[in-house]
Amino acid sequence: MKKQWILFFILGALALTARGQYVIGSTDELQNLKSLPQEKVYVHHTGPIVFTGEYLHYAFYCFNAQNNRTSNISFVGYVALVNQSGEYVDEQKIRLNKGKSQGDFFIDTDVPSGRYKLLGYTQWMKNNGLEQIFQDDIVVINPYQVDQSQLLSDNSEERKVLLEEISSPIDSSVVQIKMEQKVFGTREKVDFSLKNYKAQLGYGNYTLKVQKKEEMKVLPAVNAISYTDRYLNVKTVLNKTIGDSLFLPEQRGELLFGTVTNGVGDPVPDIKMVVSIPGEEFLLKFATTDNNGNFYTYLRKDYKEGRAIMQAIESTEDMEVDLGEIPKLNTSELRFNPFYLEPTYSDVIKQRSIHNQLENQFFQVKPDSILLGTPIDPFDGGMPETIILDDFTRFSTFEETLVELLNFAGYRNNPNGADYIRIAQDFETYDEEANTFPAIVLVDGVYIPDHESIKDFDARQIESISLVRDQFRMAGKDYQGMLTVKTKDEDFFESYVPENGINVSIQKTLPPKHYYKQRYAVENMQHNRIPDYRRILFWEPHVEVADDELQFEFYTSDLTGEFEIVLDGFTTYGKPISIYKTIIIKEESQ
Repeated sequence: MKKQWILFFILGALALTARGQYVIGSTDELQNLKSLPQEKVYVHHTGPIVFTGEYLHYAFYCFNAQNNRTSNISFVGYVALVNQSGEYVDEQKIRLNKGKSQGDFFIDTDVPSGRYKLLGYTQWMKNNGLEQIFQDDIVVINPYQVDQSQLLSDNSEERKVLLEEISSPIDSSVVQIKMEQKVFGTREKVDFSLKNYKAQLGYGNYTLKVQKKEEMKVLPAVNAISYTDRYLNVKTVLNKTIGDSLFLPEQRGELLFGTVTNGVGDPVPDIKMVVSIPGEEFLLKFATTDNNGNFYTYLRKDYKEGRAIMQAIESTEDMEVDLGEIPKLNTSELRFNPFYLEPTYSDVIKQRSIHNQLENQFFQVKPDSILLGTPIDPFDGGMPETIILDDFTRFSTFEETLVELLNFAGYRNNPNGADYIRIAQDFETYDEEANTFPAIVLVDGVYIPDHESIKDFDARQIESISLVRDQFRMAGKDYQGMLTVKTKDEDFFESYVPENGINVSIQKTLPPKHYYKQRYAVENMQHNRIPDYRRILFWEPHVEVADDELQFEFYTSDLTGEFEIVLDGFTTYGKPISIYKTIIIKEESQ
């Protein structure tokens, strides 16, 4: 841990380039960077075949590559879907909790049929190249498009190899799936348990799912055992040398950075910047540009708006602010495993497409729910005083409202520049020295550097005004209190144009979900009449096994045939476990 904190200070002293990398400049820097272990990632998913109109669910595991335990290095991870041309179809950012996370891709109808790669990584892993990155094959079938050439082949030998029986490696020596029967009817409740036979040796984190077996021949998805074998010899330390550029590890949080230049494109050093993440639960971050005009900060709290306003605290002439961009992986060396459509798949594709349309039509009655993140306290423990403007006589402008309704806040004349808002001190002792510091002012979470610019703001649009009378020091500057304005529509940030900065959208981390679980009951007959063509009957991306036995239940759907209960993951000691148990669903219970 001590070495990792040493690394933090080194990273703080190094200069970012315009694309989010810096150059290793000395032996000491290199050795300290190498002291931070590399990572590796495993992604369990509900592929390998997915149709448009379906979700591809995934569970994300990040490990310390040196000891195969869950990693506490990276704060965020990434999952991407890449096509055969190496183009990113989608990339999702996910927050990691003890190296684990979850998410899903909805495959829209504009995604063409073809072979794709699912990639899993952290920014720190990208330094060691594509071989460090988790890869697995995904087949997308879009039955609504005419052109299926990406999945057609006249090569009978290629098809013959693919049609051979292929199985996934299994290991049920530690944990097993137990159930009393194998055959079930449609819409029937199924009970099963996980039995841990090895006490602490079986404790771990696993993905648990029940999914219909693929009717089409396809190479199986990578499981925990095959992943462990495949990525056994990945790099355990940084594979760089002096003079190489580097992806920064996102250990403090999500990296957000930018560059400040003057009118002729030269970097502007020592500029105090403020980064606002707007909204009721706003974030306020400060940074200072280095000699190359670069500034950066880390977002650790669970912000709600995928937008950032980056601006200088004090106005300077001819200044341009640009959002930094982290380069994508070089995917030109990706190799895709074969999959080909056969004429015999025609009925399967037709039926699955019909079922998907019905499922999507009734999605609103079977929704997944977004889990609420940890609430943000934008005042960091301060107790704001809040007035609701509808409780008082309304005044036309913001300045008039401060004069008439707030006892402790108002505009102060500044003979040397723009007027500023001053909040009266809350003196703690009789001999405390009075100050003349300005307040921090925000509207819907947007930092306002020029208080005079909102003097005439239409107060009829304001819902409430809150203030904290504590003293703050940020980016080397003192402030007396914080005043926050909340508008009725809470949309001030949408039209705000900073004089010396930018208002840009940023990639937000994917919020975790609680996935819908179908249940049938006699008293809910209306719900029981809704068509049910779920292929995934049960999905728990992360199940913690810390006991001898765990009980689970799910309901079958209207689909019949072979389904598979899959337990796949790792013990706390890094041992991979993969178990498959087949059940059969018929029209009537046997």
